[in-house]
Amino acid sequence: MIQRAIVYLDERMQESYDFLIKNKINLEKNNLSYLEIHYLYTRSFFSEIPIKKAHQTAYQYWIKQAETYWLDFNFYCQGMMALGLHRLESKGTAQDIVTSLKENAIMHEELGMYWKYPAGYFWYQAPIETQSLLIEAFYDVAKDLEAVEEMKIWLLKQKQTSDWKTTKATAEACYALLLQGTDLLTSDQLVEVSLGTLRIDPVKMENVQVEAGTGYFKTSWSEEDIQPEMGNVRVVKKDQGIGWGALYWQYFEKLDKITTHQTPLQLKKQLFLQINTDKGPVIKPITEKTKLKPGDLVKIRIELKVDREMEYVHMKDMRASSLEPLNVISQYKYQDGLWYYESTKDAATNFFFPWLAKGTYVFEYPLRITHAGSFSNGITTIQCMYAPEFTSHSEGVRITVSD
Repeated sequence: MIQRAIVYLDERMQESYDFLIKNKINLEKNNLSYLEIHYLYTRSFFSEIPIKKAHQTAYQYWIKQAETYWLDFNFYCQGMMALGLHRLESKGTAQDIVTSLKENAIMHEELGMYWKYPAGYFWYQAPIETQSLLIEAFYDVAKDLEAVEEMKIWLLKQKQTSDWKTTKATAEACYALLLQGTDLLTSDQLVEVSLGTLRIDPVKMENVQVEAGTGYFKTSWSEEDIQPEMGNVRVVKKDQGIGWGALYWQYFEKLDKITTHQTPLQLKKQLFLQINTDKGPVIKPITEKTKLKPGDLVKIRIELKVDREMEYVHMKDMRASSLEPLNVISQYKYQDGLWYYESTKDAATNFFFPWLAKGTYVFEYPLRITHAGSFSNGITTIQCMYAPEFTSHSEGVRITVSD
């Protein structure tokens, strides 16, 4: 059945070549389409099946086309052509494709090696599938194990803060991670973690269970057990592959004394006083010297920066007890390509993001001052529900309202 299928493919590619001849199309120009690229990629798996003499000219023509015009195609197609040409004994061109791909790659200390993938709905605009295919190309064609491991980091990082979008993407990613380069499942050695002079040994610790396969474990300490030197954290991973974790220090502090905390999620919160002038509404930053009184209109501005895509993100903005929101109806909103749900509660306004793309976003909403006094306006916090270690908060703000 397979042999008959391959012969059928050869016949269809012969028909495509005959069409060019019949219509007197310039054979020196780029006549390669996605169909021919898939043909060469598929045909390379069955090189042991001989090509009929009648199909040899067309077969060699499409190989020549791929060798000449591979630069005109996207990364997914380049990966397919690199693998196909490598198996079809055109190793020089295959190596050139991989070299070009590496020159166009982005190297990031945390995210590894990846490319700028354009967003879209076509099959060749799927970042997870493309990265998985390129991992295979770098492993089979160039034997570049260092690049393969760096590319695996990006693939895993896409699963850390979101999900692999489809079952196909998940299958491709698992194939790339498990069958190319270092075998991530062969080692059961745990990461060595030390807090000051205390070395963490989950095997000997009570009430600590190590998850099979991933090596994940969790432990905590109460207030009386925590020492200042435990702030010096040392992590050693002796085997190959990537590993990550998080360390949390929870304590009580006055809200207006909290300083900003930055992770891949960064928040900046500002309060503005809105004043009506002859030229229209004007906003001025609220400082310690700003004179506020009941009835004034205050604008909250939250600037959010995120350096990677995330899913299921929750942002909570606290407010002082003297400030009452004007937006009291919870609703879905859209701005700057971002959909989110805004929910107003008694002490805070919540923002829920099902999907948060890389970039900078600014959120504003109005509040009305109701009574005088000195108030802590609280902080703004944000956290990725898919990866709770990605959390951040703004600094605390205090306002004073006079009669």
